[in-house]
Amino acid sequence: MTITRLETGARMSNAVIHNGTIYLAGIVGEPGESVGAQTRTILAEIDRLLALAGSDKTKILKAQIWLADISTFDQMNAEWDAWVPQGHTPARATGEAKLATPDYKVEIIVTAAQA
Repeated sequence: MTITRLETGARMSNAVIHNGTIYLAGIVGEPGESVGAQTRTILAEIDRLLALAGSDKTKILKAQIWLADISTFDQMNAEWDAWVPQGHTPARATGEAKLATPDYKVEIIVTAAQA
């Protein structure tokens, strides 16, 4: 059984690969940015990490999205809808949660298959 960890730090890895499945850590945007800007930053980071792991957004199996304020759902969805490839939309859940700091407005966690 092989487990590959990418961008490993003292507390966590940004991605872990096991049995052809890629698990990304929760990704957040830049503190102080708008919900839309944070979402764009997060989606770009997901693209980067999936490429590093040998995959891409068409292989996303599941996405879990946390919003600090559920009233910003439409703002996040505007960015998500422009990014996610039609015909390859993953299973997804979105909820409201208190995030690590009040500066974070969005956090996205993704599980994907390797290409």
